[in-house]
Amino acid sequence: MRNLFWIAGLSLVAQLANAESQAVPYQYGDHLDIAKVVSLDVPAGGCEVVEATMTYLDSKGETHSVSYLRQGTDCHDY
Repeated sequence: MRNLFWIAGLSLVAQLANAESQAVPYQYGDHLDIAKVVSLDVPAGGCEVVEATMTYLDSKGETHSVSYLRQGTDCHDY
């Protein structure tokens, strides 16, 4: 039984690693089927525009990765 969990875990990690390396650029108006966000990768960049990557699961449980532009995480608008 423990081996089954290891195999399932390794399969999930492999899918996530593959999805992150093949991020599809988001285009305005794209309809994304997001059931659950797995991870967000936003590089630090002050208030500069940076390319972020979101990995998510769709309603069928398949893993996808999309890249998009946003302000860096260090930008605070007070």
